[in-house]
Amino acid sequence: MDARPLSFVVDPRKANILVVDDSPEIRRFLTLALELDHYKVETASSGEEATELLLNGCGATIVLLDLQMPGMSGLETLRLLRQLRPELKVIMCSAVDDPETMQEAADLGAQAYLVKPIQHLYLSAAVERCLKAGATISYERELKARVLAMMPASLRPN
Repeated sequence: MDARPLSFVVDPRKANILVVDDSPEIRRFLTLALELDHYKVETASSGEEATELLLNGCGATIVLLDLQMPGMSGLETLRLLRQLRPELKVIMCSAVDDPETMQEAADLGAQAYLVKPIQHLYLSAAVERCLKAGATISYERELKARVLAMMPASLRPN
């Protein structure tokens, strides 16, 4: 029997995703699920490690972020990520199914909140929703720039 690890072909057009969770088992599960969907995945075991990776050139466009971690919590990490890279899409993941916590995460800019145990279908849907939201914003900016470029200078807003 071949003992080599499974490897999946990563689609270069798909997003890079950073998985942040203090549980090695959950990081492995999320990595495998995302790689099955052909994403490139990096992992971090803490908010501090995730921040360090992002400061040192991690190309993630989406972060899956655990809520309850030792050291810097998921909400603290989310606050910091918003300051460092406001364009990042963040999906919170937690066993805490509390509406107040979910609302706080949304207020801080999380695009989705998945309750553990996470099902692959819900994970895939949340990631795709984040990607579509980013594509819509880019398209709207490009369209607005084109419309403004076609307008006479006297009619353009300041």
